Amino acid sequence: MADQGVVLAAPGEVALEAIDVDEPGPGEVRVRIDATGVCHSDLHAIQEDGWGHALPLLLGHEGAGTVERVGEGVDGLAEGDRVVLGWHTACGACAACVRGLPRQCKRPPSAAGKLHRAGGSALTPFLRTGTFATRTVVPAVAAVRIPDELPSEQACLLGCAVATGVMSVLETARVWEGARVAVIGCGAVGLSAVQGARIAGASEIRAIDLDEGKREQATRFGATHVEPGPVDFVFDVVSRASTFEQALGMIASGGTVVVVGLAPAGETATVDLPALFRRRARVLVSHGGDHLPHEDFPRLAEWALDGRLDLASMVTRSGGLADWSDAFDAMQDGSVIRTVLTP
Repeated sequence: MADQGVVLAAPGEVALEAIDVDEPGPGEVRVRIDATGVCHSDLHAIQEDGWGHALPLLLGHEGAGTVERVGEGVDGLAEGDRVVLGWHTACGACAACVRGLPRQCKRPPSAAGKLHRAGGSALTPFLRTGTFATRTVVPAVAAVRIPDELPSEQACLLGCAVATGVMSVLETARVWEGARVAVIGCGAVGLSAVQGARIAGASEIRAIDLDEGKREQATRFGATHVEPGPVDFVFDVVSRASTFEQALGMIASGGTVVVVGLAPAGETATVDLPALFRRRARVLVSHGGDHLPHEDFPRLAEWALDGRLDLASMVTRSGGLADWSDAFDAMQDGSVIRTVLTP
């Protein structure tokens, strides 16, 4: 059977089509995709005409699969290994990596030129992974082994939503035990942030969302309140002017606002600088939770297996690759936490 992938060929032109997947080169692996989550970042890429990626673009970046081929020089991975793919890896050579800050790497490695439209032009894998496909090729550093006990439909969420939400709390903000936390926006990333706050031992976790059902849903993942109140940390997972300004209004003295969500191009917010000064406030930006796949995916998987992290309840819809458009519709109307496609 020919390989397939969901391709953004030109602005506004998205379709499931045949693709060619090459053998992996040195330091690369070819992975059969077993499950891939449908993330808002994929929709953002469509709406932003590739979001800086060269077109045509193979969509998807939240994937779990099985290693099928191992390139020359790859250690620690073998054919048949179950893996989660990480888009936020480190090159080891940029200024941030040399300074010992791999979580801030500016040049994550990629496996360029290994994916093509059927018999045609090269495909750019979205966020260096391209998981809306039956197979993909990635640098070996981007494939992290997972326990066999963790189902792929749950494991794939570690690749973006869960790592972004949980690690925004534990790594970007470093929330302390007993802190008061609020999360604005209770989709998959927001609910992951709620779970991260619970794991961190927060004394209050306020779930803020316009949708009453999402607020109530958040209580099942650890939220203690569903209304605004003064807090030490606010995680803005929506990233619109109104939510950012609301976040600034909620922090107590010495509080921190963490910008997590992707704002649309041109979005601006107004900041009351004297109030910011009086509150001794901090504003941080979380880039995917500043996660590092090889360090963070194994412990997130362990927490899922021991019950500290609920992945199963986050998967509320599934389908095949052909259902990609319906999955985006469901995400936008708020009827799902996460749709997982199983190529």
